[in-house]
Amino acid sequence: MAAPPAPRGFQFAIDRGGTFTDVFARCPGGRVRVLKLLSEDPGYGDAPTEGIRRVLEEECGVTIPRDQPLDASGIEWIRMGTTVATNALLERRGERLALLVTRGFRDLLHIGSQARPRIFDLEVAMPEVLYEEVIEVDERLIPHQPGCRLPGTETLPLLEGSTGASLLVQQPLELSALRQELERVLARGIRSLAVLLLHSYAWPGHEEQVGALAREMGFRHVSLSSAVAAMVRAVPRGYTACADAYLTPCIHRYLESFRAGFAHQLRDVPVLFMRSDGGLTPMEQFSGARAILSGPAGGVVGYAVTTHRRQDGQPVIGFDMGGTSTDVSRYAGEYEHVFEATTAGVSIQAPQLDINTVAAGGGSRLFFRSGLYVVGPESAGAHPGPACYRKGGPLTVTDANLCLGRLLPEYFPRIFGPGEDQPLCREAAARAFREMAACIDAFNASTGTGAQQPLSVEEVAMGFVRVANEAMCRPIRALTQARGHDAARHVLACFGGAGGQHACAIARTLGMSRVFIHKYSGILSAFGLALADVVHEAQSPCALHYEPDAFPQLDQRLAALERQCRDALRAQGFTGEQIHTEAFLHLRYEGTDCALMCSAKGHPPTLRSCHAGDFLAAFTSRYLVEFGFTIPDRAVVVDDVRVRGTGSSSISCETPLAPSGKPARVETVTRCYFEEGYLETPVFLLEELGCDHTIPGPAIIIDKNSTIVVEPDCTASLTPFGDICIAVGSGSPRPLGPQLDAVQLSIFSHRFMSIAEQMGRILQRTAISTNIKERLDFSCALFGPDGGLVSNAPHIPVHLGAMQETVQFQIRNLGEDLREGDVILSNHPCAGGSHLPDLTVITPVFWPGVPKPVFFVASRGHHADIGGITPGSMPPHSRALQEEGAVFISFKLVKDGVFQEEAVREALMAPGHVPGCSGSRNLRDNLSDLRAQVAANQKGIQLVTGLIRLHGLPAVQAYMAHIQANAEVAVREMLKGFAARWGTAVEAEDSMDDGSAIRLRVQVDPQEGSAIFDFSGSGPEVYGNCNAPRAITLSALIYCLRCMVGQDIPLNQGCLAPVQVVIPRGSILDPSPEAAVVGGNVLTSQRVVDVIFRAFGVCAASQGCMNNVTFGNERVGYYETVAGGAGAGPSWHGRGGVHTHMTNTRITDPEILEQRYPVVLRCFELRRGSGGAGRYRGGDGVIRELLFREAVVLSVLSERRAIAPYGLQGGSPGARGLNLLLRRDGRTINLGAKTSVPVEPGDVFRLQTPGGGGFGCPGDGGDPQEAAEPPAPRSFTERGSVFEYRRAQEAV
Repeated sequence: MAAPPAPRGFQFAIDRGGTFTDVFARCPGGRVRVLKLLSEDPGYGDAPTEGIRRVLEEECGVTIPRDQPLDASGIEWIRMGTTVATNALLERRGERLALLVTRGFRDLLHIGSQARPRIFDLEVAMPEVLYEEVIEVDERLIPHQPGCRLPGTETLPLLEGSTGASLLVQQPLELSALRQELERVLARGIRSLAVLLLHSYAWPGHEEQVGALAREMGFRHVSLSSAVAAMVRAVPRGYTACADAYLTPCIHRYLESFRAGFAHQLRDVPVLFMRSDGGLTPMEQFSGARAILSGPAGGVVGYAVTTHRRQDGQPVIGFDMGGTSTDVSRYAGEYEHVFEATTAGVSIQAPQLDINTVAAGGGSRLFFRSGLYVVGPESAGAHPGPACYRKGGPLTVTDANLCLGRLLPEYFPRIFGPGEDQPLCREAAARAFREMAACIDAFNASTGTGAQQPLSVEEVAMGFVRVANEAMCRPIRALTQARGHDAARHVLACFGGAGGQHACAIARTLGMSRVFIHKYSGILSAFGLALADVVHEAQSPCALHYEPDAFPQLDQRLAALERQCRDALRAQGFTGEQIHTEAFLHLRYEGTDCALMCSAKGHPPTLRSCHAGDFLAAFTSRYLVEFGFTIPDRAVVVDDVRVRGTGSSSISCETPLAPSGKPARVETVTRCYFEEGYLETPVFLLEELGCDHTIPGPAIIIDKNSTIVVEPDCTASLTPFGDICIAVGSGSPRPLGPQLDAVQLSIFSHRFMSIAEQMGRILQRTAISTNIKERLDFSCALFGPDGGLVSNAPHIPVHLGAMQETVQFQIRNLGEDLREGDVILSNHPCAGGSHLPDLTVITPVFWPGVPKPVFFVASRGHHADIGGITPGSMPPHSRALQEEGAVFISFKLVKDGVFQEEAVREALMAPGHVPGCSGSRNLRDNLSDLRAQVAANQKGIQLVTGLIRLHGLPAVQAYMAHIQANAEVAVREMLKGFAARWGTAVEAEDSMDDGSAIRLRVQVDPQEGSAIFDFSGSGPEVYGNCNAPRAITLSALIYCLRCMVGQDIPLNQGCLAPVQVVIPRGSILDPSPEAAVVGGNVLTSQRVVDVIFRAFGVCAASQGCMNNVTFGNERVGYYETVAGGAGAGPSWHGRGGVHTHMTNTRITDPEILEQRYPVVLRCFELRRGSGGAGRYRGGDGVIRELLFREAVVLSVLSERRAIAPYGLQGGSPGARGLNLLLRRDGRTINLGAKTSVPVEPGDVFRLQTPGGGGFGCPGDGGDPQEAAEPPAPRSFTERGSVFEYRRAQEAV
């Protein structure tokens, strides 16, 4: 292997991170220099410039003063990645900005998806919008619909959109009034503008006119949403335009200051910056929306180019664990991109590498809570940092590794302590662990659990490291299984300063056999910049079907975009041979939202494909891998056309090593703590090792920027290039008995949750309906032998604990008739059901030699239609259960291993025999989704039986009980604390709009930490559908208890163990078996929550309603729930325009709504002043107006139209909601809370949702406009597809 040719001049690849700046430099003689320096230091102005200065000074042998511009004549190129944009977004330090938006949508980006980010936080804390001014402009485009009957549309101007679809100009652009508004904004000193006009992605003319006017008037930066992100969906496109207008000026300022540090402003030096998609771009084209992942992207390129090539093309998981965050990603020959991702609360529509930030890294804080070892998500940050940094910081993962001997202070720089001149302090970490151990011993003594001997510092530290490793394995499993891959078949590519201490343990837990650590792993992001290609992308929206008639147009568009990419790369000096292009089509099945960006690579063109390749074959094969099936008879739609051009610089930066010919020198021997206890552990320096060296574990290998722990039963060897490849042994399994061990309890907590999550992944991949596959309206759960809930995911509030009632009913009802090979289907309220569309599939699991089931798994999914009097099985006016659809109590869906298709088909069609009702209107989807639920259960069975084979049935069942007991302890502690603060007896009452009372008395036992929740006195069953099955009340109670506990606890049967619930039979909360219940699930559940929180006095009432709106005709049907105001609390204002408590459903984007359904959304904005007044104000409801373009039937199911959401402690109630129908003839009709009414084209439905109640008397204790801002605990910022999936799961 020959060494790469020496460069002509200095080549610099620099990653400017939040804490450190890494420099990789190749010098003219071929020598490589590696440098790490602080990103912020009073001794110099700019860290990358300082890094370049130091290398030039040392290599050239001349003194270069810091205050003089650097001579750049010897520099061949500079490549950089930077967190400037990310930091400005996180810290909200971007450019002052105004948003210009279509009239009626001033609050569209405030409302966003209407889902709250953390479902159990009563204070709905969301990042504020980036703009400080909003300008509404008179203009409106609407999609052309051939069947439209809206009066006057036939005379509107028709435009041909860039997608191929037509648009109508309902309101021409009015520029004269806009000029005055823009002058007002300029007068305030705002010079940056983001422009979002509806449907501009398809026809940008109005935005371009606005942009021209704004620039002419003096706006320095104008971001047009149609230019920044030409993709359908107004909300993420608007966020992207705002992010671009907010960040690009910051980037330009930084680039100007960087250039100013060099003579002639780097005029003749190519300077390239890394974009979020893993490609380099010239400095002049670097912009805010493409810069968010500029820093981490270099690391992905680094391991993709090195690890994947050197490990025989085996797929790779990238594991980047630094001091303040941990990123995981995947590479299997192609970069995995996402095209919409959220950072710091801002959704950005732009290609980004799928980099998942999943933990807080070495700075993750350590806690012991209610018997559980807890790692993160809070972080110690860089300041004060871990306890061992000598600045009074908290205990962290870094402290644990130091106390275990895995970090050696003598090999770290002396930069710690107040004077930043001290070494790491092991004693400070050990002192904090001794205090932690004392707390754990005291808890064990008080509960009679745990070891008899006091815990040592090492045992506690080792416990936290094991829990941290398990916590990081969960998202890695999710990342691989989301796309149908097995984590065990990957190589773990480890980089970042802290990853080397955990790599072997994480690989072993995931079943991986190899770990690869590049010799530059401590600066891999910088090294990746040196290896990266220059990228130019071109994209345009589309709305064509993928079919032969459209192929000429698609080929024409792809050819035009390819020319654009080639021209741009040639302008940067690349030759035709260096330029490669790849074409992509963004494809989805018609009627679904699950679009995949597909390349035709590996699928050559056929007679029935585009000239660019067989995209349909690429789409169906990838769809099959990711989702487990295809839909052969469904049309495929092209949403976007994209070409990615790369200019390959063919840079090789690595020189092969020569064999040393002698044994590896041991630098020293230390004592390091592992599972076996302390072991003598040799220490090696990486720089002294040769490619012929093999090092058996235990061992420590020290590099300049990282410490690598080779665990026992693992063997490290060096590759010809000096990288480390570790063969990971399986290790000896730890014997585990049924007795409680707090560390194992914490690990099992993650394992049980991971099982439920993996069941959910299988269900989502194999289901066919939109409700389950795309809206993710399902839960999967694991239950103990008594039917008690152990874990469930996701945490949909209305499903919490409800499935437990269903499983325990089947145990009682079927008894000995529960046999191996059976799968039970149930949805009846008397059997623990919530409402009929939620079908629960339960599988009992047997074990050899045990006569009864040893555990149960179940999945509950919302089926879009199961018959009844209205499509969607959510009738607003049902009076009896049989009107709401098919009913199952203990139906054997699978019997003796055989799926009972005929029997279930007959049962689903049975409602058609009831007068006025229909059987299921979508039988095919019902059957497919039921099979998917059976498959999800089967996955859960495989995973639990794997645990049983590893640890034994007694241990696994014991830990199922232990994890339930742990949740019980947390709730008991909360109840004791409540009794000490508020007393032992509280009560509250609230009413439904029809006057039905929900009454609650709570009696708390302060010694036991137990309580009786007595709903006696609640109103009787109603002649309507607001009856709530008992399971709904229990779900609401678990939700409230979790909110009041205020920390993450296992949500299982244990939550209700300290609680006795009294619900009178025949009441609205436990109706007769024949009672209609659909409104109980979506409305009464909210009132139960309001009453519980009123009794405990924790916060004022939120909107108390889901505002269910349905419309449809024989051609189309649509259902949505709409946000309102959140209640204020003792230290916070309520959030406006957000879903609260028992629902968290996302709302359809305005452009998708208008494209697919016969409506125009006239406005969607906050209902100002509808939140209750108080020291802390309630959140505002929203106003949403739908203009109908066809005759449809409109149905509304709502509450809080007669009785307002209460305020607390002197706060005023929120405004009541109002449902109005504005007839085309000028009449305005109040529809009331629950109705179904035919509407005609030109009619408008105006929905005004309730506000939240206020808290405290106005003026009591401070300015009512100012909420107290409690210091938020530091936490890492989650991002990536795993985070987006979980957010989507909780938005149901």
